[in-house]
Amino acid sequence: QVQLVESGGGLVQAGGSLRLSCAASGRTFSISTMGWFRQASGKEREFVAAVTWSGSRTYYADSVKGRFTVSGDNAKNTVYLQMNSLKPEDTAVYYCAARKPKTTMISNEAGYDYWGQGTQVTVSS
Repeated sequence: QVQLVESGGGLVQAGGSLRLSCAASGRTFSISTMGWFRQASGKEREFVAAVTWSGSRTYYADSVKGRFTVSGDNAKNTVYLQMNSLKPEDTAVYYCAARKPKTTMISNEAGYDYWGQGTQVTVSS
């Protein structure tokens, strides 16, 4: 099993920045990719970004490209999501997720094996 704990959410004005952290523990050696998803009120959960556990590859949703940066620190078993130029439409609960090696698309939430509890990000206009 792998346990994921997110932190760093909060309230920020439009144009501001936040950094989310996701600390992984347990059988982290089984993980190949860490992802971030978000779910706005009344909407389905959507893919935001992902990074391979080695840190060699990153993936982004079109809506956040150029504004968000995903990175990982293997020594700390932690993944980060740096969010800049935030917009009100970025308001959502952000979830960290981890997946074992598999062939499903990185952006497919069904391919993720472990999930954090979520952290709220609210961007005011």
